Amino acid sequence: MRKWLPLTAVCLGAFMLLVDVTIVMVALPDMAADMASESSLGGFAGLQWVMDVYALALAALLLGAGSLADRIGRRRVYLGGLGIFAAASLACGLAGGPAALIAFRAVQGIGGAAMFATTMALLSSAYQGRDRGVAFGVWGAVNGAAAAAGPIIGGLLTEHFGWRWIFFINLPVCALAVYVTLRSVTESRDPRAKGLDLPGMAAFTTGAAAVTYALIRVGENGWTGAATLGPLGLGVAAFAAFVLVELRSSHPMLDLSLFRSRSFAGVMAGALLLSGAAFSYLMYVSLWLQSAEGMSPVSAGLVLVPLSISSFAVSAVAGRLLHGAPARLTIGGGLLLIGAGALLQAWMTDAGDGWSVLVPGLVVTGLGVGMATPALAAAAMGAVAPARAGMAGGALNTARQLGMALGIAVLGAVFQAGLRDGLSGSGQGHGTAEALASGRAGQLLAAGPAARVWVEEAFASGLRGTFLTSGLMGLAGALVVLVLVRTEAPGQGPGQAAAPLPGPAAAGAPAPERASV
Repeated sequence: MRKWLPLTAVCLGAFMLLVDVTIVMVALPDMAADMASESSLGGFAGLQWVMDVYALALAALLLGAGSLADRIGRRRVYLGGLGIFAAASLACGLAGGPAALIAFRAVQGIGGAAMFATTMALLSSAYQGRDRGVAFGVWGAVNGAAAAAGPIIGGLLTEHFGWRWIFFINLPVCALAVYVTLRSVTESRDPRAKGLDLPGMAAFTTGAAAVTYALIRVGENGWTGAATLGPLGLGVAAFAAFVLVELRSSHPMLDLSLFRSRSFAGVMAGALLLSGAAFSYLMYVSLWLQSAEGMSPVSAGLVLVPLSISSFAVSAVAGRLLHGAPARLTIGGGLLLIGAGALLQAWMTDAGDGWSVLVPGLVVTGLGVGMATPALAAAAMGAVAPARAGMAGGALNTARQLGMALGIAVLGAVFQAGLRDGLSGSGQGHGTAEALASGRAGQLLAAGPAARVWVEEAFASGLRGTFLTSGLMGLAGALVVLVLVRTEAPGQGPGQAAAPLPGPAAAGAPAPERASV
């Protein structure tokens, strides 16, 4: 069994970093209650940043971390990522205020990017032939299990030990991963690796952070406020600079010529919208379940499980049942189901309804995720030449994490607007909407039965708008994919399927030899 120790080392890190994408969701109300008096960052915007900054760091640094690993050593970067992740997890658990927590979550994302960017390449160098296929299959199953387990683990730790333990639990896992990595994983590099694209990394990170910040500020300042337009303009300018840098660079972080392929462009757009449509609204569902419905963190985590279970089950059989089906139909069909699932939740959500009305929509959404995710990965790899497979995989992972970050920001603005609309007839002001969004509904409900009526109406209004926007995002993604992705992607051939991506439906497949992410 010693030969599977490298797989164990990689899976420990992958499981941990992917769990931390979703584990925070069910702990947000407890965080808000603990830090409500610290500063304005303890409000709704602060909760969004606790979720968003981790995904943003992953998205911004994945490609750069992969390039660095190819150059200085993948094992070295993986171990460095584990160390950074462990230190940041400890700091998150000890954080005395929301500003510190958000800052250390960003550092956690940096460590996660270093780990995630090296996992495929480490497995590719450790295993050959049939063993490689087995290794990627197990890794894919672990990825899927991580997303499904996140809310449950987070609920158990938060309810019985406190929210800080969702971070402290990472320390022994990191220590074990470091030990197994040092004992079993050999160093590997790419002798053809070129220099780092530092200007490209800086421009992309600035653009992604500025646009996300602007979208989060929309809820408080509107679309025309200076606090929105200023960062939005900076983000647009930074993305324009990124395009210019990549076009002129001799070793770009992302070769923009890949987007000359309509199929590749369509797959990237589909990946971006899939994450935003399928997962970003879960944060707001969790807030409602715990702060307004009075559910425990464990119960709230269990409500979200139907999405993960259905997606995992479908992804496990999709490869066999849909083998040979056109990618545009499997991806587009999956996005249609994701959109339909969100719209079903919008249609069924009404004031006074309990959590059970969400289950049919969550299941339909999970079916779409399970159907689309394996096809997205394979189509991304098949749309480019084999030599570009590593960059294509990294771009797809980046698109999915960026979609999550932007989705949380956009849906947060919609959620806040819906809360205000729902409160319009109750005589309550914007401060009440902020209290509801920040997980403090329990304090308002203490006012009596009359408060229950307008709190339920406000949340129903906010969630309906959020589900409707998510549904439209899913349908838009389906349209883009059906129009752009070709039935036969150029360059696709046997064995070029991509490795799994983070999310509830991860399906493993052997990776190319040259895969930095």
